[in-house]
Amino acid sequence: MSILKAFDLTGKVSVVTGGGSGLGRMMAIGLAEAGSDIIICSRKLEKCEATADEIEKLGVKTLATQCDLNCDEDLDQLVSNTIKKFGRINVLVNNSGLTWAGPPEDIKIENWKKVIDVNITGTFRCTQKVGREMIRQKSGKIINISSAAGLGGTDPKYLDSLPYNTSKGALIVFTKDLAVKWAKYNINVNCIAPGWFYTKMTKLVMEHEADIMRSRLLIKRFGVEHDIKGAVIFLASNASDYMTGQIMNVDGGLSAWAS
Repeated sequence: MSILKAFDLTGKVSVVTGGGSGLGRMMAIGLAEAGSDIIICSRKLEKCEATADEIEKLGVKTLATQCDLNCDEDLDQLVSNTIKKFGRINVLVNNSGLTWAGPPEDIKIENWKKVIDVNITGTFRCTQKVGREMIRQKSGKIINISSAAGLGGTDPKYLDSLPYNTSKGALIVFTKDLAVKWAKYNINVNCIAPGWFYTKMTKLVMEHEADIMRSRLLIKRFGVEHDIKGAVIFLASNASDYMTGQIMNVDGGLSAWAS
């Protein structure tokens, strides 16, 4: 297989949760540019539909659907509609997530639960539903989106979010253990840990704390679209067939520091 063919996603079917905005939108567009048909789901259908309309101009098929990751009915409909329209699911990108900021001593348990319920429990529920189809197919690529914040402690000057960091750290172990459990089904499970990219979630803090944040980066800029697109295309494609249970840090070198 030629190297360009190895990265080609033509004929593949990819589900991207939280694909209507932010990193999810970037990754959905990148997968489509590589030839994959795209299913975009999130709680906000309008954003999914807007991104799907944009992606269809690239010449691939799309499906936009509203989905609460902790609602069995929504997840069952997501899977059944995808199978009905496309016949299979080759790639799942678990990108949906939310955050809550504040000193640990002040965080209310209900806000802690909101983050954990979406970032961990919702990811598991979606993965389980889609994974059953991949087990039947005897193949699949699962890509979990963690964060550089899940690799260790973060400076509270610009990221004071214990629930978010905890959930993203948990996704790393989730990735490794699921890779072990599902290797026998020919399912690759890997993870991307992005650093700082401009999104709706990060825009405010990045604008106010840009200098101190950039000072910790070995590559002295924040991430841009092609940085995250390249990573997700690699993990979704045949180019990564010999890779599972791994964490890809796309963070400008932030995680290279010892402390």
